[in-house]
Amino acid sequence: MIEKGALKGIKVLDLSRMLPGPYASMILADHGAEVIAIEDKRFQQDDLFFNDLNRNKRHMSLNLKSELGLSIFYRLAAEADVILEGFRPGVVKRLGVDYESIKKINSGIVYCSITGYGQTGPLVNSPGHDVNYISEAGLLDLIGEKRNAPSIPGIQIADIAGGSMNAAVGVLLALYAREKSGKGQYIDISMTDGVLGFLALPYYFSQKGDTSPERSNALLSHRYGCYNTYETKDGRYLAIGAVEQRFWKNLCSKLNLDEYVALQYDDGVKDKIISILRKTFLEKNLDEWTKELADLEACFAPVKTMNEVFEHPLFLEREMVHCYTDEDGNEKHGFGIPVKLSETPGSIRTTPGRFGENTKEILAEMGYTSTEIESFIRKNVV
Repeated sequence: MIEKGALKGIKVLDLSRMLPGPYASMILADHGAEVIAIEDKRFQQDDLFFNDLNRNKRHMSLNLKSELGLSIFYRLAAEADVILEGFRPGVVKRLGVDYESIKKINSGIVYCSITGYGQTGPLVNSPGHDVNYISEAGLLDLIGEKRNAPSIPGIQIADIAGGSMNAAVGVLLALYAREKSGKGQYIDISMTDGVLGFLALPYYFSQKGDTSPERSNALLSHRYGCYNTYETKDGRYLAIGAVEQRFWKNLCSKLNLDEYVALQYDDGVKDKIISILRKTFLEKNLDEWTKELADLEACFAPVKTMNEVFEHPLFLEREMVHCYTDEDGNEKHGFGIPVKLSETPGSIRTTPGRFGENTKEILAEMGYTSTEIESFIRKNVV
């Protein structure tokens, strides 16, 4: 087993802010890449420095709008393998750090841009956030209660699934291609593009049934009792996902509802079945149902809170809960590494760093003297 990670020897410069880019570079860092987060002091005041994403990285503050700052970045870029950025289209070109500029000094660079709507198309210059991207891609219309307004999910689907993860995949693909061709390339990641494919099953079912998908009225979204959520006596919720009849039969047998086994997808009685299940599950607390259904093969799960997740035996055993002490002595929980490789496993080597904390160290490694570094600080270059 190689303990250093699959991306050992890969150097990444992350110019991105917010969530999508830093999450992507965290994935790369977790698997051994040397990631330097290039940070701008002007963005500190926005309180958008999501520290949990900054593990396994080094942090350097750098003013790219200064001539000296730009020259320092060029020296870094000349030795880098990957550059990540998440600005709106056109910003990096104005700064002089776009792909075409960097390619002139490093033909092997893999350059990844993450934006809301991509580098082309009618929305190229439109600002947006997660809710806008999942709206444009048709996802939000399918989330929420039937006949009510769409519900904004409490997680960033487009940012992470559409942006971060596709960016990480794109970088890995480009690095693999470079191994064969020796050439780098440009990666255009649109968060909206990335979530469009999430409509794969709704689209399939709509084509099969010749009907448009409706909010909370689909095979896998509240239409039937076998795939639904139910409130318990103590105000908690449980989720049933008994799509296959063998699982549905087990559940019906447990609840003494055998007469409904063959009526699992009968539209004529679906509302009656849901009503019966709602009344049934309201009879006991969530913990009671959890114990009763634990060994029953019926695709059941309690709806857990975020706090409960950090104590879940599943995630503890699979090392998906990472506990550490921050620089202020506070006990913190973080998330583990979901991609578990047998020969080149990822690892959490350092806790999240402070804003720009490695600036002097990185500059010294580049060959700048202490006098030059102090001069950079005085001139607001770093």
